[in-house]
Amino acid sequence: MNPPPSFSLENKIALVIGGSSGIGKAIAAGYLQAGAQAVVVAGRNPDKLDAAVAELKTLGAAFGQAADVGNFAALRGLVADVLATHGRIDVLVNSQGVTVIKPALEFSPADWDTIVDTDVKSVFFACAEVGRHMLARGSGAIVNIASLAAHRGWPGSALYAVAKAGVLSLTQSLAAEWAAQGVRVNAISPGFFMTDLNRDKMSAARKALAVARTPAGRFGDVHELVGAAVYLASPAAGFVTGATLAVDGGFLAAGL
Repeated sequence: MNPPPSFSLENKIALVIGGSSGIGKAIAAGYLQAGAQAVVVAGRNPDKLDAAVAELKTLGAAFGQAADVGNFAALRGLVADVLATHGRIDVLVNSQGVTVIKPALEFSPADWDTIVDTDVKSVFFACAEVGRHMLARGSGAIVNIASLAAHRGWPGSALYAVAKAGVLSLTQSLAAEWAAQGVRVNAISPGFFMTDLNRDKMSAARKALAVARTPAGRFGDVHELVGAAVYLASPAAGFVTGATLAVDGGFLAAGL
């Protein structure tokens, strides 16, 4: 009889980009609780990063690295620094993201650059830079954080939807390209979670509609995303690649 699947991240080195708050920080904490050897969280705000790392260190070996991954040189430097310090990256989580909510006709080229550069361009190049290392080692797991906006039409979120749809397509393309070389690439599409990304950007009416459209009848808690992220990074998901797990309280399953 085969042994039960392992959900342990023992001996794994993880890099969580966008890990200083919200979904990324919850995943970083979950990885430490799942036994990760070390978790490096990266973020743009040094003060927020320091506070997150201090909290995460109560759970295990947590490290912080300040970097604006929208800048390719900074992203490349981040990956190089993590490899120099820890020797390898077994798991990459791309949780970085920004959004702007307004009518499509009001978006500017600057809005496009801000959203697309962070939400899809930096994800692609993070996958490429870390993927290069993983492919050379013949193993690795990448978990990209997408969104319900990649699956449905969202008034006021056209550019965010474009970017997150790109993340899903990127996930499938890299999974197909890299599977034979031992690197798995998957995604999570979160439902409605109140985080720093959207808490102040969503109007009261939009929040009420989100809850009404969610069969579970509530917002999710970021800790409810952790199980999916641990699974996709763990040996238990060894034959899973190119998949997108919706953690959405039934939103995408619902009809009327």
